[in-house]
Amino acid sequence: MTEALEQIRQKIRTGAWAKPTTGQAPGYTQANLVILPKKYAYDFLLFCMRNPKSCPLIEVTDAGSPVPKKTAPTSDLRTDLPKYRIYKNGELTEEVTDIADYWQDDFVSFLIGCSFTFEKPLLENDIPIRYIEEGRNVSMYKTNIPCDSAGVFQGPMVVSMRPMKPEDAIRAVQITSRFPSVHGAPVHIGDPVQIGIEDIDKPDFGDPVTIYDGEVPVFWGCGVTPQAAVMASKPEMVITHAPGHMLITDVKEEEHAVI
Repeated sequence: MTEALEQIRQKIRTGAWAKPTTGQAPGYTQANLVILPKKYAYDFLLFCMRNPKSCPLIEVTDAGSPVPKKTAPTSDLRTDLPKYRIYKNGELTEEVTDIADYWQDDFVSFLIGCSFTFEKPLLENDIPIRYIEEGRNVSMYKTNIPCDSAGVFQGPMVVSMRPMKPEDAIRAVQITSRFPSVHGAPVHIGDPVQIGIEDIDKPDFGDPVTIYDGEVPVFWGCGVTPQAAVMASKPEMVITHAPGHMLITDVKEEEHAVI
């Protein structure tokens, strides 16, 4: 573990960092989080397996354990994300920076690959990332692309968007295709209306970013998709990361690359 990773994780754990994790500890895999009672765990596992573009699983914890033993064994999922969302019966009730008071012995935690993981390879190939340049959270949108349902879970795919020049978009497809466990290649390039996004300047999650003349929006499957499923399916209790506020794991990004 590098000093940079240790420093940002300590800041998050103590509440000194409650902002999105984009650009933090570059080179390390970041993960979306879904925590729910064990009685929903099989249905949610099946939902992820049926929707790997938006919900690529990288770890599932033992029931009751807040420690992701495979990807971040010194972390505690109750404290080590900058911000969490509490959903009750599908309704977002609050955002908090610590979930110790909400923890239940039957909770199962799912870590889902995050596209922040391939920021470093994009930047190393001179492909700008607008939300980093502008100091904002990534833009995320609900689409008209239905997920395959599983048990109680169903809902639309959520996508993240990065504007690029067409030639950079082609290169981005080649780069991100090597990372299927953190969403892989884009699911759509170009006209947002074709996937049900009526106003590109009004994301459902995150922040709007500047799209310059000559650029095209490029859309990837997004780990906020489970939150849309939670809102549509209304299980009694679910805890997730706040969009853009990820767990930074110990796993290097190249471990997810397919050669």
